[in-house]
Amino acid sequence: MARRQKGDLIHGWVNLDKPLGMTSTQAIGKIRSILKGSKAGHAGTLDPLATGILPIALGEATKTIPYIQDSIKTYEFIVTWGEQRDTDDMEGDIIATSDHRPSERAIQDILPEFMGHIQQTPPQFSAIKIAGQRAYDLARAGEDVELKSREVFIKSLKLISTDKDIASLEMTCGKGTYVRSLARDMAEKLGTKGYVSTLRRIKVGPFTTQNTISLDILANMDYIAARREALLPVHTALDDIPALAVTAEETARLRNGQELEFITRQDFARLEKAGLAGTKNKAALASYKDDIIAIIEVDKYKVSPVRVFNLEKK
Repeated sequence: MARRQKGDLIHGWVNLDKPLGMTSTQAIGKIRSILKGSKAGHAGTLDPLATGILPIALGEATKTIPYIQDSIKTYEFIVTWGEQRDTDDMEGDIIATSDHRPSERAIQDILPEFMGHIQQTPPQFSAIKIAGQRAYDLARAGEDVELKSREVFIKSLKLISTDKDIASLEMTCGKGTYVRSLARDMAEKLGTKGYVSTLRRIKVGPFTTQNTISLDILANMDYIAARREALLPVHTALDDIPALAVTAEETARLRNGQELEFITRQDFARLEKAGLAGTKNKAALASYKDDIIAIIEVDKYKVSPVRVFNLEKK
């Protein structure tokens, strides 16, 4: 007999403002405990020394996690000059120093070199797997970790302010970009050493600082009030993909994992209205009246279910 999961099966997203010193896994545990939810996951790990937006999915919202993981993200961070640390943040040991401090002009001049599609080598202390083991576990065990560089995308990189030993910056980037690596590489380019001393994530796709909530606030509520205050709809993660209205009969077929064929003039008009006419392997959201039914893939006239939602009515 299967063991029953602890907590209720609730569905939605929590846009958590993760506090300093907490791992992303610990944050999920706190949210599950406060909201009494049985199933949860997060979209985009934040290091313990980072704060800010950590989108946490509960129940059926976990099916939309990949769409948030691939989203554009924005960070505010401070680079401290003069030291290099083995973790590339303030947690690590000092492994090199420099007396040189870059000028504001010098920092501004190199920023374009770190924008667009660039090659970046992840930090040794990262969650990347090497032969089945996490790089940070190997590094903590004293092993030499060699990580290959890879292409990442940095949409924008702005210098906010400078002081003698620090620079404050803001970066908007794609999936897999490491702020710690950026700080390390910028310092090398500027002829000095540097590490990330403060890091805050302020945007992940549709999740922004305007609708975040803190653990401190939630902890002072009962679970019913916490759910009412914190839970965002499952489709929050899908706001930027097209939506296709389906009929009751089509809803039943999609829920049974069956493919649809849109071949009539009326069908084509619906695809055209949703901006899906003639598209190939295009992700969209199928909805019936006010209910979301499934994430679908549209390939010309064929509509296939990719993730079907089972949202229980409360």
